[in-house]
Amino acid sequence: MLRIEHLSKSFGAHEVLRDIDFTVYRGDVISVIGSSGSGKSTLLRCVNLLETPSSGEIRFHSSNILSPGINVPGYRAKVGMVFQSFNLFDNMSVLKNCEIGQRKVLSRGAEEAREKAMHYLRKVGMAPYVNALPRQLSGGQKQRVAIARALAMEPEVLLFDEPTSALDPEMVGEVLEVMRNLVREGMTMIVVTHEMAFARDVSNHVVFMADGVICEESDPIRLFSAPKNKRTQEFLSRFLQQ
Repeated sequence: MLRIEHLSKSFGAHEVLRDIDFTVYRGDVISVIGSSGSGKSTLLRCVNLLETPSSGEIRFHSSNILSPGINVPGYRAKVGMVFQSFNLFDNMSVLKNCEIGQRKVLSRGAEEAREKAMHYLRKVGMAPYVNALPRQLSGGQKQRVAIARALAMEPEVLLFDEPTSALDPEMVGEVLEVMRNLVREGMTMIVVTHEMAFARDVSNHVVFMADGVICEESDPIRLFSAPKNKRTQEFLSRFLQQ
């Protein structure tokens, strides 16, 4: 579904990503782990075209989405993203937040957009709050709305950029449970996360990054129980001792 080939990204003289390669198949749940500053979020932002890679290719169904003339909004509708800071429209209700992308990008009519929005708000447990504004919601509720908004576009792949890092500890569980439900339903996901138990228990593939490169990748059982790379061992030692 997605193929990242020799992807690099620099900001001036600072190389943030270097020669990144990996493949995403339909139904994959790939967790990307690593210390802050390792390039994880920049990788997702490149995949979503919020950042333009310095070199390399990103292929979606074999088409290079970095080619000139690509329909960026159309591509983002298929490869959605959930941000750590929610990025909801503060002046719009929960329902309007979940309708606007459908209307503007997918050209859905008002009735269809509303039906889709309500369907996915019910899925994440936020239907009772359709008329609320974001400022009236908790962090966990905002993130569930953000997930519903992304799902309403009916993407083929969902990218999650540390979706629980801005939440109070007691709100983390409700967002992770929504994500676990998506996994059970077969959603293809790439998740940048510091939730090691989630990465271990839910992913079918884990990528460990450090200093802008992929140091190690494997299935979660192998990577968490017997990491081969010294950097991976050092990073996971804190989690494995808990």
